[in-house]
Amino acid sequence: MRPPARRLLRWLIPLLLLAAVVWTHPVWLGPAGRWLVRNDPLTRADVAVVLAGGWQGNRILRAAELVREGWTPRVLVSGVYLYGRPESDLAIDFAVQQGCAREWFVGLPHRARSTQEEARIVVAELRRLGAKRVLLVTSDYHTRRSLACFRQAAPELEFRAVAAADEDFPRAWWRSRQGWKTLVLEWMKTLAWRLGV
Repeated sequence: MRPPARRLLRWLIPLLLLAAVVWTHPVWLGPAGRWLVRNDPLTRADVAVVLAGGWQGNRILRAAELVREGWTPRVLVSGVYLYGRPESDLAIDFAVQQGCAREWFVGLPHRARSTQEEARIVVAELRRLGAKRVLLVTSDYHTRRSLACFRQAAPELEFRAVAAADEDFPRAWWRSRQGWKTLVLEWMKTLAWRLGV
């Protein structure tokens, strides 16, 4: 083979590989996001728990749907303090403004700084309430890790993950900057939790 042809192949092969990676990105990027999402089959439960976060209101509205559809009689709303006020109060007020009954919800304010800390606090309250079956409502990208944290904190309770759609994590998440940020951050948190960090 002549030297110019070798030089051309040195550049052509990596460019073809890069083109193949770019062209097939939905094939390999899609599963990286879908693995984070867990949405278990619904079953009647003693209580639904809305995890803190999810500032768009999707989590609490999904939990309200569960009450409306008869899957659970009440919702425990977990929330950290924001500017001196419990996020759980803000979430409940938002749901009521959207037409939900205030009596469906019970606030659980706390100062947890991680899903693992939140799980310990919420589990203590679930045990106090005598709950056995729990629907865990959180943003879709947060379901797998949060379910694992809660099952570790209380193996005797039956938890089922209920995914609330989140605008920050669309189906084709790689098409938005926020989608990338959400995926990378959740994968980092998942790996840190697995490593016990």
